Amino acid sequence: MSDILRIVLLGQPRGKERVKPSYTTGHVYTPERTVTYEGRLAYAAQEAMAGRPLFEGPLVLDMLVQVQIPQSWSRKKRVAAMSGEIRPTKKPDFDNYAKTVDALNLIVWIDDAQIVDGRVRKVYSEQPGMFIEVRPIWTEGFFG
Repeated sequence: MSDILRIVLLGQPRGKERVKPSYTTGHVYTPERTVTYEGRLAYAAQEAMAGRPLFEGPLVLDMLVQVQIPQSWSRKKRVAAMSGEIRPTKKPDFDNYAKTVDALNLIVWIDDAQIVDGRVRKVYSEQPGMFIEVRPIWTEGFFG
């Protein structure tokens, strides 16, 4: 069994949204879109884990976020986006994508505090999705 875990969640990626106040109850809540997305990510992680034990010790996390190229863009701008000449600089912020891995606690690792090295890259793509690689710190990964 490989020391590297790859999780793929196709579809437009979502960052973690801030908690919001409920004016009727006075409590705060996580927006439904975030709860749903994190649930989908957790399910993709369970499938990728395929019964293997939780990762232990220090971990490296590499995340590639492929954002949909806007349909309204010209062909020239779309080509520039696909080549990496244009990168997504709009929200969600890279750290909000990273925060979605809270959903992987007790599925992939004990706690995301085990991540001691991490990277989030945002690129444009015609096939949006979130691609995550987790590995022990001493293991070379696919992303380098």
